[in-house]
Amino acid sequence: MNILWLQSGGCGGCTMSLLCAEDPNVIDLLDGAGLEFLWHPSISEATGAEVRRILDAVITGAQKLDILCVEGSILRGPNGTGRYHMMAGTGRSMMEWVRELAPLASHVIAVGTCAAYGGVSSAGENLTDAVGLQYDGGHAGGLFPAKWRTKSGLPVINVAGCPTHPDWVTETLLLLKAGELSAADLDGYARPRFYADNLVHHACPKNEFYEYKASAEHLCEMGCMMEHLGCIGTQAVGDCNIRGWNGTGSCTRAGYPCINCTAPEFEEPGHGFTETPKFAGIPVGLPSDMPKAWFMALASLSKAATPKRLAENATADRITIPPTLRKPKP
Repeated sequence: MNILWLQSGGCGGCTMSLLCAEDPNVIDLLDGAGLEFLWHPSISEATGAEVRRILDAVITGAQKLDILCVEGSILRGPNGTGRYHMMAGTGRSMMEWVRELAPLASHVIAVGTCAAYGGVSSAGENLTDAVGLQYDGGHAGGLFPAKWRTKSGLPVINVAGCPTHPDWVTETLLLLKAGELSAADLDGYARPRFYADNLVHHACPKNEFYEYKASAEHLCEMGCMMEHLGCIGTQAVGDCNIRGWNGTGSCTRAGYPCINCTAPEFEEPGHGFTETPKFAGIPVGLPSDMPKAWFMALASLSKAATPKRLAENATADRITIPPTLRKPKP
């Protein structure tokens, strides 16, 4: 199977993330699986007229297109012309190219939250009229209408994340190659469920602090960041803390709150990313599936039972009180 990768309105961070894939690297992994790039703007050697010939071959049907990957949002402005983003040397907007190429592909993947939902590119007044391929924020229907389907019968597959995890991209490609990705394997926002059925909270290294509501007050501290520092890993989908980035990393492992970058409209939470909005002292955004009354009761009990070790370590930048040593029972 072949892949044509286009970069639309965005920072290119998802490609940078993909190139950080390890053991094996992305080139060896795809090559070993029988996946090859027709063209990728950052990886391929072809430029200029060579790329035009590849695109023309796809459009005329001389070259079959298996997978179209689009990174970055589609800029529809000004006035629906798409001319805020022209594909260099073609005289046509990226919007036009995607509209023409997508129906020819067996599968279409939106790589990253910008391509999926508009993302950071659509924040603020959205002067460029940026949208996702099949979503405009959280609303179905972007460049393509909500009921649009590829030749395979699937909607646009939204491998969301800002940037997206390299494994999420490669695993999606491998599943398509194996014919093992169906509509049932996508969640309500068309994200692959192999990562979207998990929460960032799962395997977070701060979970012991979370259990006792032992909270950090500043970014440099070890405690849970939900209560004061805006972390919404208990609501955000993603297996970031299970599979790790570059083998080990994640936002919360690095001491920064999860900002739910896999979700539509994460870019405009209505408050600072490191602030937790509260009502009567209770965080407005509660953990997924937890009723407010239960959270209040559990939080009160947890705080009352917080061991001194956790209470002090939570507001420290390193472990100040180690776990109590347990002597073996005779």
